[in-house]
Amino acid sequence: MSKKGNQNKDKDFESALNVQKGVDQPESINPEVIRKFRLKKKVQLSVEEYVKGILEGNRTILGQAITLIESSLQEHINLAQEIIEKCLPHSGKSVRIGITGVPGVGKSTFIESMGRFITKQSGKLAVLAVDPSSEKSKGSILGDKTRMEELANDPNAFIRPSPSAGSLGGVARKTRETIILCEAAGFNVIFIETVGVGQSETAVHSMVDFFLLLMLAGAGDELQGIKRGIMEMADAITITKADGENVQRAEMAKVEYQNALHLFPPTESGWIPKVLTCSSFKRIGINKIWETIEDFINQAKDSNYFDKKRKEQARYWMYESINEALKTNFYNEEGIKKKLQLFEENVLNGKMNSFLASRMIIDDYFNK
Repeated sequence: MSKKGNQNKDKDFESALNVQKGVDQPESINPEVIRKFRLKKKVQLSVEEYVKGILEGNRTILGQAITLIESSLQEHINLAQEIIEKCLPHSGKSVRIGITGVPGVGKSTFIESMGRFITKQSGKLAVLAVDPSSEKSKGSILGDKTRMEELANDPNAFIRPSPSAGSLGGVARKTRETIILCEAAGFNVIFIETVGVGQSETAVHSMVDFFLLLMLAGAGDELQGIKRGIMEMADAITITKADGENVQRAEMAKVEYQNALHLFPPTESGWIPKVLTCSSFKRIGINKIWETIEDFINQAKDSNYFDKKRKEQARYWMYESINEALKTNFYNEEGIKKKLQLFEENVLNGKMNSFLASRMIIDDYFNK
């Protein structure tokens, strides 16, 4: 093949592989998105900014402050305590209502119906709904905003679901502190919904003004379905789902509970607990329950029992705070952490009994 032929062949070969330069490829992430994300990135507010936002009723800041209360980081705990201290003078002006009942009684439906009734009367409602946490994974569904969709969209209502994380049925000092912030934010009615019938009721009773027990009718032996201690704490019992064919059963259950309450000793407040019926779904009897709560509060204030109970609750939570602080300090002590592991192995291996191990660790802790 001639030289000229080779040149033509090379030219054709080069043209066949010729690739246009094209345009530069953009970055995989839009820089404008990154810029906006950095602008929106949560900035730690000062104590004064938190307090100012809470007093102005800023829900976002209120939610962030409650998150600090729930945090286990020491930095957040310290910040939360400063915020609570400054909000304390602005608290105490609400009606605190504890709501409990057996699983399936319809607590969330009742709270939504009652909540909508309160907000329509120009009230401002905060619902502190403690969600059950898994004992295995410690996870929580936090589904109250889903269950209370109508109330969640109410501008005069604030719903704060919190995982119980195995802490006394989910109700402890943190809930008490959250109440203070909600009151400072202008909420004049506070609902505390408990996980269910259990030991959490005692803690709830120690932080509310009115304790409401919800019960079902026709679910078996009415009086065996609930602990006597919880019935004694109740300022009112409400039979839920009293509609349709269940109305008659609800009325029968009402009579049984009224007879049972007469067997209990008189209350310190002088209040005679009431038994009521309602249908949360059809919103029947909700106004009567609210009237009962108002009657109780008025009577308690007239007899000075309201202020006396609040003072007793404050004293109770002082001691509870001391107990929790001691417990936290004990388990966070580095030396104790190491000894606990060693003693735990000895107990599991049968080399030491549980009582001796606990006494030795505690003696070692206090002798330091």
